[in-house]
Amino acid sequence: MHRLVNSQGQLHPGKRTYAIFVLCALTAMALPGQTVTTLYVFRDDHGAYPSAGLIQATNGMLYGTTEFGWRGGTVFEVSTEGALEILHDFCTGDDGGCADGGIVHAGLVQAPNGDFYGTTEIGGTAGNGTIFKISADGTATVLYSFCTQTGCPDGATPYGGLVQAANGDFYGTAAGGAGLGYGTVFVMTPSGTLETLYNLCSGGPPCTDGANPYATLIQGLNGSLYGTTTAGGAGNAGTVFKITSSGALTTLYSFCAQGPPCADGESPEAGLVEAANGNFYGTTSGGGANGGGTIFEFTPGGTLTPLYSFCAQNGCADGQLPVAPLIQATDGNLYGTTQEGGAFAGGTIFEITSGGTFTSLYSFNEETIGSSPEAPLLQATDGNFYSTTYYGGPPPCIDGCGIIYELSMGLGPFVETQPASGAAGAAVTILGTDLTGATSVTFNGTPAVFTVVRASEITTAVPAGASTGTVQVATPGGTLLSNVAFRVR
Repeated sequence: MHRLVNSQGQLHPGKRTYAIFVLCALTAMALPGQTVTTLYVFRDDHGAYPSAGLIQATNGMLYGTTEFGWRGGTVFEVSTEGALEILHDFCTGDDGGCADGGIVHAGLVQAPNGDFYGTTEIGGTAGNGTIFKISADGTATVLYSFCTQTGCPDGATPYGGLVQAANGDFYGTAAGGAGLGYGTVFVMTPSGTLETLYNLCSGGPPCTDGANPYATLIQGLNGSLYGTTTAGGAGNAGTVFKITSSGALTTLYSFCAQGPPCADGESPEAGLVEAANGNFYGTTSGGGANGGGTIFEFTPGGTLTPLYSFCAQNGCADGQLPVAPLIQATDGNLYGTTQEGGAFAGGTIFEITSGGTFTSLYSFNEETIGSSPEAPLLQATDGNFYSTTYYGGPPPCIDGCGIIYELSMGLGPFVETQPASGAAGAAVTILGTDLTGATSVTFNGTPAVFTVVRASEITTAVPAGASTGTVQVATPGGTLLSNVAFRVR
């Protein structure tokens, strides 16, 4: 994991900027029919080293974070054309102690109230990280500071981000703290009241329940929360676990339990994705048949199957060290990134089917634009993918300060429902592109009353009599389908 700043060992203060960088197609290896385009190049005076993925908000814009800025990290807004504005610079107050937070490693989540919520890895009252919210106009509020009590019973260093569950509360993990320092799972109300749900390795090594969670949790369709730990477990190489909203944790799988060479993988740094087939998919940063990490499938019943082992090609041309979670796109395939490897050793973008057919789509080149992608891809409602690389661009940062890029695979636009499930009468927000003039919204064929808020947003409610299935929005440009089936509870 990278923790470099610029060539002088620090980030230069500079003027807040709203900049548009000229779009340019990357020339490093991309398969025919696919286009990778640089949207924005970071400079250290307006954010540097983005390690988190992007999210698409209800206004159609993309939002993300960088690990560094003037002194700490930043929160930014960027359009799909590359116009970027810094909303907040952390650690710029006069207190000298970064009371509002410091390094921002994780991404954001947008709540139904329109505000964004996230974590900082360091900073806060005790210097061990914070949970914050920020409005679209850039007003930031610290909701919680970790480790203000002796022994850090609430955890320390929240490396992953937050997930807002169906009950409205936020769930997350802290990589350290709580007794022996192996991390916690916590829940926080929208107003900032935090409760520790589970202390990992509270009984001490060998930490069979896992240790040091780095990844953001996900909520499964069954209501339980799922995550990974980078260490602990029966093989001391990390775990997959589930935890209920009341704090009952179950270790579902321990990596490398049979000992080296850890053909099933080791040290998962990324979280999971639940696919349409009901199984979970993830990556490990190490292990596998070739030692370069793995992609795996995991059933709800606890059966893990390695689908692909990286470094299967000469010089790891297929990639190495996957540290970001996978996503499932509208074509049903899974997409992800590796931090290293590829044709130019700068990392890769790849595609894999649920059956394990692997395709390397793109190799980053440190000598040209971007390299070392740590972030997952986002498929926006225009059908294209967006993400960041940790390095890239000109000095003053070592190896560049990072970029935002777009990957076009020729996939069409769609709509996304937030949330993806609900009972009859429940409020639903529909995100999309060019929704102005929409003439109908249906839930698996059942018409719904709706309001077009803006070109990117429709508000509606689950109609009586609706059943689980695809949401359809009829627009002047054609009928758009939801990227996942809406589940009627």
